[in-house]
Amino acid sequence: MNYYSLNKNAPNVSFQEAVIQGLAPDKGLYFPKDISKLPQSFFDSIENFSNAEIAFQVIQQFVGNEIPEDELRRIILETLSFDFPMVEIEENIYSLELFHGPTMAFKDVGARFMSRCLAYFNRDKNQKNTVLVATSGDTGGAVASGFLGVKGVDVVILYPSEKVSDIQEKQLTTLGQNITALEVDGVFDDCQDMVKRAFLDEDLMFKNLTSANSINIARWLPQMFYFFFAYKELKKENKQLVISCPSGNFGNICAGILAKKLGLPIEHFVASTNINDTVPEFLKTGKYNPKPSKATISNAMDVGNPSNFIRIQELYENDLDNFKNDFSSYSFSDEETEKAILEIYKQSKYIAEPHGAVGYLGLKKELENEPNSIGIFLETAHPIKFSDSVEAILSVKLQIPKQIESVLDKEKKSLKIKNYEDLKNFLLL
Repeated sequence: MNYYSLNKNAPNVSFQEAVIQGLAPDKGLYFPKDISKLPQSFFDSIENFSNAEIAFQVIQQFVGNEIPEDELRRIILETLSFDFPMVEIEENIYSLELFHGPTMAFKDVGARFMSRCLAYFNRDKNQKNTVLVATSGDTGGAVASGFLGVKGVDVVILYPSEKVSDIQEKQLTTLGQNITALEVDGVFDDCQDMVKRAFLDEDLMFKNLTSANSINIARWLPQMFYFFFAYKELKKENKQLVISCPSGNFGNICAGILAKKLGLPIEHFVASTNINDTVPEFLKTGKYNPKPSKATISNAMDVGNPSNFIRIQELYENDLDNFKNDFSSYSFSDEETEKAILEIYKQSKYIAEPHGAVGYLGLKKELENEPNSIGIFLETAHPIKFSDSVEAILSVKLQIPKQIESVLDKEKKSLKIKNYEDLKNFLLL
């Protein structure tokens, strides 16, 4: 499999090269050159396959022969070492829980898959890679956990000061070893811009920088797995499926749309956002107008210029009308989000966190147009990671899972930086 830059001004590369480089030399995101539909026989018998076998069939064409089959299967088994339960919240509406991994966030899958691919590619090398990642919340913790102790890899995480939850901050600042956290005086978009700038800085080429954000194909592609698992569970209902993704950098929903391009029978996708509404406004006006992000209680979605949206446009060849047939996007305020958390709890005693609640709201809105469909919203993180908000809204005390308990008493260690020059000076040490 070859990958090309979406800026169309860089050489095609292999899967290995795309993973190691992260971003193309022309600043473009890498995209698979060919996308082949999976055979209908796969979907006809998908309920008979394990999650690991489904994942192997889905990802194999994108890896090609660059990782041997037995090694790729091992990577997948280690990646998918936890469950992905589907919980019915109300009639024909399900929560797909993606938070049962080590850091209790959906990004555990992509981070674990990428770290193991990079470890395989580095197996016989003496050089080091530096993984540079920006986080608005859960990415940092997932990457820190996924790459902890991986040979030949140093991880540097940039996060916006005072704009992630206390638990999220603990998860990315307390592990030590090969993990360093940089606390940025700014918002997530500042962190992301610094990361992209560092990749293109010739003074830093010797650091072998790569990204573990969803701009990296090895972080992005495995997110397809969730959507196949959801279809496997609900295939027997024999109804059209509508899936709502809480959306920040748009990697998750982009992976879902790629799954549809592989033949997965998903009728419609909903990108549910908070007040950072760049994409909902684009669908209304036809003009893509990124803007500075605003802080909300669903902080992992506080992104004003989502990197992966260009990949979605590529999947539809920039045909907006064709795109709208498969895709809707709606924006919701903190007030609406809080009301939804309370409503879900009153109806079903199910505790949603802010991102999942935004996904629920988008799903309910879209199902007004498709009332005979089954709806799924993604619960992307455990409610405990947003305990301040959730406990205040519901007047409940959340139990602390063992994955979270293990980091609460650890000491936060971060370095504060203000601008790109601070980041560059750190990397040059």
